[in-house]
Amino acid sequence: MQNLDRKPLQGPLQGIRILDLTRLLPGPLGTMLMADMGAEVIKIEDPKAPDYVRIFPPFVGGESVNYLAYNRSKRSMFLDYKSEEGQKVFFELVKTADVVVEQFRPNFLDKLGIGYEAAKAINPKIIYVSVTGYGQTGPYAHLAGHDLNYISYAGVLGLTGDSQSAPIVPGVQLADIAGGSYMSVIATLSALHARTQTGVGQHVDVSMTDSVMPLLSVSYAVYSATNQAQERGTLSLSGGMPNYGVYETKDKKYIALGTLEPKFWGKFCDLVGKPDWKMFMVPQTPEQLLSFKNLIGELFLEKTQIDWVEFGFKNDLLISPVHGLEDLENDPHLIDRQMIIETEHPKAGKLKSIGIPLKFSMTQAKPSWAAPILGEDTEAILREIGGEIN
Repeated sequence: MQNLDRKPLQGPLQGIRILDLTRLLPGPLGTMLMADMGAEVIKIEDPKAPDYVRIFPPFVGGESVNYLAYNRSKRSMFLDYKSEEGQKVFFELVKTADVVVEQFRPNFLDKLGIGYEAAKAINPKIIYVSVTGYGQTGPYAHLAGHDLNYISYAGVLGLTGDSQSAPIVPGVQLADIAGGSYMSVIATLSALHARTQTGVGQHVDVSMTDSVMPLLSVSYAVYSATNQAQERGTLSLSGGMPNYGVYETKDKKYIALGTLEPKFWGKFCDLVGKPDWKMFMVPQTPEQLLSFKNLIGELFLEKTQIDWVEFGFKNDLLISPVHGLEDLENDPHLIDRQMIIETEHPKAGKLKSIGIPLKFSMTQAKPSWAAPILGEDTEAILREIGGEIN
């Protein structure tokens, strides 16, 4: 175990200390985003039951790439917070902290004796952000779940796919990331701002099911206005419009056609020599739309992906390649935006990962270091608070 007194050196959240009790994906990614932006995030793990993601393959240098992907820029601490001695240390940390982010089922930390009410008695300014699948209240509050369960309850899964198939499992974790990671950041920053007004902290309840539901804002507005069920693949922005969809190209790759507005669609029709296609901006029957999609599909099969992308780029036609993961690090725009970055880990070596999405003109954010080795900052942190673990 190393004695490292490392602290973030830049970013808009410098001076904020966050105690991170989260595991797996939603909470750890959210706290990593804040760590990348300069917050001091102390990842606290029970030595008897550390973050489960550490045992998920694949491994590089003995470290899980999943753990490495969303725990960089943090400090790592061993702490048995179920023991009396561990809880004393935890509350000493609470005295120095601004925020605790946790991801246990409702009331779990209360039963242990380190929940929000107990922490508030020691530090009235402390903020607890609780990330759960269904929230702290309601009939489902104590149910176990995963991303797929949350998006199924929220109505997102039911709209994903086309009318000819069963709902399709999305390629990414929508509830975990959009509903958990991103919302935990919003919750933390909102509560920190409120504290500047009130002088006290609060408990913030982040339900991943609730928090993924704003993704339905467009489709639910249509349903609310028409009182008509919205069938998968028929909504205008999810497969219902031939001029806004995905098509295969000559080289067995795919392009995304985003000619939503009439000015773009009209220009596209003229440039491909199909001016009569403009009429399909007018509402059609499902059968007519399907027939027209097939015609567009035949057109895109005439050229390769790069041919169509260059054609779209040249004419401002909203045609983009459907990238595979292997394409990301070679995309010139993503390179310019530093969205694929490389860090050096003492055991795993050089690692590529997703960069920081927010760019600040005055308080630039950047990763401080690779994900820590389990417990490597424990001694330094204990020294800072004048404590020890026997």
